[in-house]
Amino acid sequence: MLRSVRKMKHLALGALDGRIGHVEEFYFDDSHWTIRYLVAQAGNWLTGRLVLLSPHVLGLPDVGQKVLPVNLTRDQIRHSPAPETDRPVSRQFEEDYYKYFGWPYYWAGPYLWGPSPFPVLPSSPLEAPTPSDERLRADFPKGNPHLRSSDEMAGYHMRAQDGEIGHLEDFLYDDKDWSIRYVVVGTRNWWPGKQVLVPPTWIGQIHWEDREVKAEVVREDIRQAPAFDPAEPMTEAFEDQLARYYETDLHKV
Repeated sequence: MLRSVRKMKHLALGALDGRIGHVEEFYFDDSHWTIRYLVAQAGNWLTGRLVLLSPHVLGLPDVGQKVLPVNLTRDQIRHSPAPETDRPVSRQFEEDYYKYFGWPYYWAGPYLWGPSPFPVLPSSPLEAPTPSDERLRADFPKGNPHLRSSDEMAGYHMRAQDGEIGHLEDFLYDDKDWSIRYVVVGTRNWWPGKQVLVPPTWIGQIHWEDREVKAEVVREDIRQAPAFDPAEPMTEAFEDQLARYYETDLHKV
């Protein structure tokens, strides 16, 4: 099922033994267009602490109760590695974080989530990585990963090959593997009253310093795209319609 990042914000987070705060934002991988971490605002429970939660431990949201389940205890979260809040998330932090929970490194394998597409893993620390895991880690270059803030990117200008389209307003992700399937673009300044979905395969360059995203299509491709209404449920029929449209060649360059 496709879910909105914007609608996930501010949901309460329920650990196995109590509430731990609420959803603040998400960090996504700009090279694979996959959500890697949920950023939790822990409030008074862990004052001054930024809490990152991997999709490995997140359940499906309870819309009625407005709660997102977390398959960890408060104590596991309390003692998990904490990133430095004034710096980008480093690879060293990620190595420590994944080793603490006993998960395979997502950057050390052929799939979106490393050795497997999206493994269902226990929430308690396991044995240390195997020699093959360590060898894969050693082969990966050190340095900061390609993690970007969903909040920071909201509002970026979206530009086609032949002019401005609108602004990026939201992300839709697949709750099976947490891959970002579409970015939601508001075209009100150009094509009033319409929101459209743009797949990451259409996105070429992202100019972070200029807060601009460039799509490798022309404006007419956006104009003809199925209109998206965030107030309506995402039906299978609409997803099929989107798939048929975005799989065509259109005017991609």
